[in-house]
Amino acid sequence: MDKSKTADEKASAATTLTYEKAYTELQKIAEEIENEDVLIDILAERVKRASELVEFCQTKLKSTKEEVDKVLAQMSE
Repeated sequence: MDKSKTADEKASAATTLTYEKAYTELQKIAEEIENEDVLIDILAERVKRASELVEFCQTKLKSTKEEVDKVLAQMSE
């Protein structure tokens, strides 16, 4: 499989990810780490995924805030 197809698959997966799904997955990862339910061999992988999810959630929150602010500004005109 070539790298461009892998990138396309990642882009497709990102478009199906919602804030709620990301937040739920992030909570699960945090719980696993807190309860020490993560094998040391996959701990770094879980931390990396958590970092990606946090970034996704922050981006989603920022864009939603901008959209709401725009609508509110239009309504007050």
